[in-house]
Amino acid sequence: MASNSKHDPVRIEDTSEKCHIVDESRLDQNIHLNDAIQAEIDKDEKRVRKIIRKVDFRMVPILGLLYMWALIDRVNLPNIQIAGMGKELETTKGNRYTLVTMIFFVTYVLFDYPSNIALRRLGAARWLGFIGTAWGCLTIAMGFVQSWKTLLVCRVIFGALEAGMAPGCIYLLGAWYTRYEVQKRFAAWACIGVFGSGISSALVYGITTIGRVGGLNAWRWIFIIEGIISAAIGILTAIILIDFPDRATRPGIFFKKGFLTPEEAAIVLARVERDRADAVPEPLNRRSVLRALRDWKMWQFPLLLFCNNLTVYSFSYFLPIILHDSMGYSTKMTYFLNIPPYVCAAIWMFAIGCLNDHLKVRGPTIIAQSLIITLGICVMAFASNAGARYFGVFLAVGGTNSNIPTIYGYQHNNLTGQTKRALATAMLLMGGGCGGIVASFAFQSKDAPDYIPGMITAITSQVFTVILVSSNWMYFLHRNKKAEKGEVVLEETPGFRYTY
Repeated sequence: MASNSKHDPVRIEDTSEKCHIVDESRLDQNIHLNDAIQAEIDKDEKRVRKIIRKVDFRMVPILGLLYMWALIDRVNLPNIQIAGMGKELETTKGNRYTLVTMIFFVTYVLFDYPSNIALRRLGAARWLGFIGTAWGCLTIAMGFVQSWKTLLVCRVIFGALEAGMAPGCIYLLGAWYTRYEVQKRFAAWACIGVFGSGISSALVYGITTIGRVGGLNAWRWIFIIEGIISAAIGILTAIILIDFPDRATRPGIFFKKGFLTPEEAAIVLARVERDRADAVPEPLNRRSVLRALRDWKMWQFPLLLFCNNLTVYSFSYFLPIILHDSMGYSTKMTYFLNIPPYVCAAIWMFAIGCLNDHLKVRGPTIIAQSLIITLGICVMAFASNAGARYFGVFLAVGGTNSNIPTIYGYQHNNLTGQTKRALATAMLLMGGGCGGIVASFAFQSKDAPDYIPGMITAITSQVFTVILVSSNWMYFLHRNKKAEKGEVVLEETPGFRYTY
């Protein structure tokens, strides 16, 4: 939590005259941010709520849909594997399946930051719409592959395309909201995606019942149908999605009028400027990037998501196989048992997001959920009763998925500057992607069906998370106390306080 509620926002009006004036040269000419700050029009609560609701409805649902189908395309691989791909493409031999799951994350990690640069330069609707449509078309193509090596190549390209989706969504959402209203938006966005991950099993089962159609086996139709829907959502994203708030008055690709009036855009930017003093994007250059990289927090937040996503992807890629092979459920029952934990996780993460924004906390929730995850994995790995082990799935899947938007919010609340946050968001998702790579190797075919070494690796990652966040808690508390005494200025932003 923040150390003192009266210091939560960055109080520009209490600082020097130099801090009073914002450089408007990088804003559209019709947006007068300084006038809005001086006139305090962003403190008209009724009007602000109306604008924020408008932003919510236009941005969060479409980003959530894009994320949902990205996850479905990404995590349905184990369901497709047991639906017949493993037999036909021989991905059950050796570590072929592990390689197919892992290779996605290599390009996913490499293209995270370049994608955020493209997002800022080309615009959110153009860039996210393009990559969404492109990976949908590639998913369709995967329905026609004839060898596991061709599938491997497709997965390499797939990772590069999907690399821009999650960091782009987080960067865009973070630009519109203040620090203590953003996690519920991260959670709502992720909630839609995780809910989709759950129902994807039902989708797979429904498609597999059609059998062989048009000379193609059912597992191929899973790729084709999912790809068609993904491509359609990509096109819809290009039409509907709005850009960053400093460009909100510009006409869209398919709209003649801007999403906001100049005064509405100034209100949104003034709120962000008061909150963390980075409403206006600073020039992106090598010096600003190197300066950002000197901050240790830029490296620790990705490490936290690495630890969390090691567990997330372990379940995404191996839970159906564990349910089927280790717990002994039929293929049909496996599809349906995969749904409830993710539905529960979606509700769980949104509730935690709202609670965290209300209480202005991040760290304590991450610690609590990591302990719950550890308990769930222990039950899954070492309990003998299948029902008890399935209960452990709820704890582990719910906690890991809920910690994703919590870590997003944790990072967002403790960094300032658009260049720094764009780089930090990309690095955060790179860390998460690396977690997927380790998960692919931690859960190896030779350890099936119980995957005990992988389970122990996941437990270790959660214990490490508790240690890291606990140490941050002490550090942030210490730094906030020094800032209260006027001994330091945090993040080079007067009035800023860390959230612990």
